[in-house]
Amino acid sequence: MKKIVLTGGGTAGHVTPNMALIPALKEAGYDISYIGSYEGIEKRLITDMGIYYSGVATGKFRRSLDPKNFTDLFRVIKGYREAKEILRRNRPDILFSKGGFVSVPVVRAAAKLKIPIIIHESDVSMGLANRLCAPVATKICCNFPEALDHLPAGKAVLTGTPIRAELFEGDAAAGKALCGFDDSKPVLMIIGGSQGAAAVNQAVRDALPKLLPDFQICHLCGKDKMDNLLLTTPGYKQFEYITNELKDLFAMADIVISRAGANAICELLALKKPNILIPLPTAASRGDQLQNAESFRQQGFSIVLDQDDLSTKYLVEKVHELYDNRQSYIDRMAASPQTDSISKIMALIEDLREEEP
Repeated sequence: MKKIVLTGGGTAGHVTPNMALIPALKEAGYDISYIGSYEGIEKRLITDMGIYYSGVATGKFRRSLDPKNFTDLFRVIKGYREAKEILRRNRPDILFSKGGFVSVPVVRAAAKLKIPIIIHESDVSMGLANRLCAPVATKICCNFPEALDHLPAGKAVLTGTPIRAELFEGDAAAGKALCGFDDSKPVLMIIGGSQGAAAVNQAVRDALPKLLPDFQICHLCGKDKMDNLLLTTPGYKQFEYITNELKDLFAMADIVISRAGANAICELLALKKPNILIPLPTAASRGDQLQNAESFRQQGFSIVLDQDDLSTKYLVEKVHELYDNRQSYIDRMAASPQTDSISKIMALIEDLREEEP
């Protein structure tokens, strides 16, 4: 039987691409198991899919001189030993890692056992966990053409990010029914997220009097960030978050405003949604969203706005510019080599398995 072990966790962004791969792996006849942290978000997400799950100890590596680096080192060593024992028993053909700190001991254990390793990096610049894993990886998948310049030529492959198949199955009519919208105006969707979204949320709400005459607006504003004073505003629908109906909201959206997290913007690319990106500034991140957004701007997929420039006049002007030129953005996204990522990654997995001695 063909066997594969998946790893990655800490945040949903380090799990959902693995989840998107699972149906294709099942169809190809793989026995799938997962190694994550003891109680991370990945445990619930993966076990809900009926995949066998094993937990290992893990610790976070910090760039600062934090005393926790010392204690967490022992957790990582423990996780390495646990992962090595799990992998020795399972003996998979391939390990596929989506990153996050739980992946470090798992990848290193797989390397010790000479198991071929594929890691996936979502951002333009490699995160710390993947930088620790890259030296022992067999192949490194990436999302952005710029990333190829910083990765070993013999390892790097431009694949894009696996996107959940259900996102392509949305029903625009169902999305409009959920929001109480009709066909009289186009739909602008805002994905504020929960981290640092206050500036985006406020800018959108300040611009509502100028936007609502021309657009119906669906606003995913993040947990505890709804504005109760605007609950009955015609043409404006707020949600803290959406799970099962997200595909329908994407289907109804004509244009999108979003943060620039790698998974989020890769979904916009795959769905060919013209978009405005407002990346997290360096004060609130390591700068990865700024790099991701700049890549999409240069490739002609997105308009990029600086969070500090979010005046009502400027935002409204750019929304209209995006909508008026939406087809040109759709055409460029349709021609992107960063789509069909699941097929590309599956081909890598099959090739490495066949190369095993």
